[in-house]
Amino acid sequence: MSQFTIPCVVYRGGTSRGLFFHKKNLPHNEEIRKRIFLKSVGSEDVSHVDGLGGGTSHTSKVVIIDKSNRPGIDILYTFVQLGIGTDTVDYEGTCGNLMAAVGAFAVDEELVHVDPSASEIVITAWSTNVHKKIRINVPLENGLAKVNGDFHISGIKSSGSKYKVDIIDPGGGKTGETLPLGKIGTESVNGISFRYSFLDIVNPFVFVTAEDFSLNGSESNDEVTRSGSVLPSLELIRELVAVKSKLAPSVELARTTYTAIPKIAYVAPPQDYMTSNGKLIRREEIDIIARMISMNKMHRTFAVSGLFNLAAACLLKGTIPYEASTLDKNINEGIVRIGHPEGIAEIHVRKKTCSDLIETVGLERTVRRLMDGRIFVPN
Repeated sequence: MSQFTIPCVVYRGGTSRGLFFHKKNLPHNEEIRKRIFLKSVGSEDVSHVDGLGGGTSHTSKVVIIDKSNRPGIDILYTFVQLGIGTDTVDYEGTCGNLMAAVGAFAVDEELVHVDPSASEIVITAWSTNVHKKIRINVPLENGLAKVNGDFHISGIKSSGSKYKVDIIDPGGGKTGETLPLGKIGTESVNGISFRYSFLDIVNPFVFVTAEDFSLNGSESNDEVTRSGSVLPSLELIRELVAVKSKLAPSVELARTTYTAIPKIAYVAPPQDYMTSNGKLIRREEIDIIARMISMNKMHRTFAVSGLFNLAAACLLKGTIPYEASTLDKNINEGIVRIGHPEGIAEIHVRKKTCSDLIETVGLERTVRRLMDGRIFVPN
């Protein structure tokens, strides 16, 4: 037989889409697993035409789910980021969007007990990537994860049922510290010095100011891409900080192998701007503007793991996001309204009193199961 098959489910979670596998259905051999993931997504082609990916970082994702034997944890969740035109298989980061779909998968695949009359279930998952506990409120209908509803999120046209995701004690998952390089650092690119803040919250992120790149945050993704110099400079800063934070052993490996983390984004104070679909966002509607780069491309919206990180940073005095945001500088808890290319994301964050530690960070998403069946993988 020229191909073998394996059970697979496809979910949209928030503004991401991923292929979900039961761990029990995957082979133990890592090389065969890698082949399954690469061929399922179609990673070797930039277009992902030979797989189910979509040629973007938010559609080239895999999730592995297993039941948990740990006390207080229902599900073990492993995220895999696949390459775009490469054979990269990266287990280092995580995906906040698909965390909501993890809860739906657990319900739909009967990995947790569900009362048929219940309207909601709270599922606890453990991220094996960032070693954090995740609390997912899953709405129910007839014993299954609910799809339809009137809740809207930016980046998705249709409404859906509301899923609430919270990360508990989200700091230091990869480096052991929330601010392992301090609140402000500097890197030099082509003789120009750039300030940055590096924070390890959910997924490690590097934040720089739009002003340092002669940007104000209102530019479209296409405008930034056409500039020619911005994306390469941001990528080099990301690589240098990856090495400095010990997330990558060298700049070359940060460029070729350690591509999923850290991510990098630039931020700016609030101002009026037009979204990619022509909607006017007024400065009084947001607390900060942010644009992120993923896998050397401008992100269509903003990764949820990055939204978590950015919202938390806005409460941490002395960081670049704290300086750029217009939030009350003395709050320990609140909603951070982040303006991204397709609208506004609202993130709830709570900081521990009298410390630079974040207690919880979370947001609300919609989820839809798109298909299930068996995916074909060439032998």
